[in-house]
Amino acid sequence: MTDKSKPAVLFVCVHNAGRSQMAAGYLRALAGDRIDVFSAGSQPGNTVNPAAVAVMAEEGIDLSAATPQTLTTDAVREADVVITMGCGDACPIFPGKRYEDWEITDPAGQPVEVVREVRDDIKERVQNLISSLA
Repeated sequence: MTDKSKPAVLFVCVHNAGRSQMAAGYLRALAGDRIDVFSAGSQPGNTVNPAAVAVMAEEGIDLSAATPQTLTTDAVREADVVITMGCGDACPIFPGKRYEDWEITDPAGQPVEVVREVRDDIKERVQNLISSLA
């Protein structure tokens, strides 16, 4: 359940193992408790991508305890902002929600250099998101 006095953001990707976990990690780290943060996947994996965990650790953000979550209609209903990252039409649409689709490379199976580029792209987008919600 979200605190309606502050915005709630839901990050969605297919496996909830890379991009959406990194985005949620950044938003929690950069916004603190000013924003409720959730992430989910349309087809969640079993674990978070170890390369994503490693490159986020370089930024001082610990994703080692994160676990992929299943996208639910209730999660979308609770969110004020839904950020999708390659989940296609799997995300339910509700009137009055703000939706953004971030076209970001899937870090799965990529070399660490590419995963760092993905991380940096996500960080910049999350900083812009925070500014837009302030």
